[in-house]
Amino acid sequence: MATIDVHDLAGNKVGAMELDDEVFGGINEDLVWEAVKHYRAGQRAGTHATKNRWRVSGSGKKLWKQKGTGRARIGSIRSPLWRHGGTVHGPQPRSYEYRFPRKKLLGALRSALAAKLADGRLIVVSAFDLEGPKTQSFRQVLDRLKVDRSALLVEVANHGNRNLVLGSRNLEGVELLASAEVHPYHLLRYDRVIFSQPALLKLQASLSKSLSSRKRQAAEGEGRKKKSRKGAPGGRAAEVA
Repeated sequence: MATIDVHDLAGNKVGAMELDDEVFGGINEDLVWEAVKHYRAGQRAGTHATKNRWRVSGSGKKLWKQKGTGRARIGSIRSPLWRHGGTVHGPQPRSYEYRFPRKKLLGALRSALAAKLADGRLIVVSAFDLEGPKTQSFRQVLDRLKVDRSALLVEVANHGNRNLVLGSRNLEGVELLASAEVHPYHLLRYDRVIFSQPALLKLQASLSKSLSSRKRQAAEGEGRKKKSRKGAPGGRAAEVA
């Protein structure tokens, strides 16, 4: 079972936290890509529109008689064949949302968390105990945690931490979310992800509970194999021998 260091807001290590192998064990890049694609599709406004021949301005009167003029037959100046006429089969307002299975979304979230952990971009703090609602003070906290680029802050829902909300909302590239609102897109969008320990514990328990019994047994089996390999003399070679 993997572990991660827990820091305080001064950047000092104050403990360690165990991470479930079934949540942080594997990375499925294809599943993460599908989840991000689904999220971005839902964010599209879909307000694009073109004018068909019924919406283009202009008279609907027939320009000249059908026969006898030597010119092509035409019924309206708004015909799509004419300049400034209507557009045929152009885009119209619509929703780009589509159904995405919840099990796939949770699997993508587990993979995104595992990827952040593997890249060393996951930070856990014991609590976001800020002395006041000052943006400058919170910027100093991020500097002590060695966050020099964008960051995602994850706290438990209804945390009531007004100092955290006010101190972080004016910082560019910093977003605060509840643990239940975290999406794989958010984890990949920001350079660092900072969890409070209660928020990570809650999210980890929820993701572990969502696993099917078959996957949970497989993950536990992989964890036992890793432990046996570490404990065997000579490592993997001794196990094969």
